[in-house]
Amino acid sequence: QVQLVESGGGLVQPGGSLRLSCAASGSGFSNNIMGWYRQAPGKQRELVALMNSGGSSNYADSVKGRFTISREGDKNTVFLQMNSLKPEDTAVYFCNYRVGFSVYWGQGTQVTVSS
Repeated sequence: QVQLVESGGGLVQPGGSLRLSCAASGSGFSNNIMGWYRQAPGKQRELVALMNSGGSSNYADSVKGRFTISREGDKNTVFLQMNSLKPEDTAVYFCNYRVGFSVYWGQGTQVTVSS
């Protein structure tokens, strides 16, 4: 069973930056995809960014050029560097881990962008 532990959310002013982290334990699979989704109040959960174990990534159009996803070697840890944050980035951010047909979610971390 894979467990995901997230950290790094918080309150930031517009234009500010935050860095989210997610560590997967109990995984041990080399071919996987890790990334981030977010869900704002009253909206559906949406993709933010994903990266596979080979280093290929994809981003939502709304975050391209502002957010950067990265992974730490064989530790199955994924990061999301968020720059130039906007109020519309406010949401609960969920870590996502996929291997084969199995999908796992973190508990979510709140990101609030407000002055």
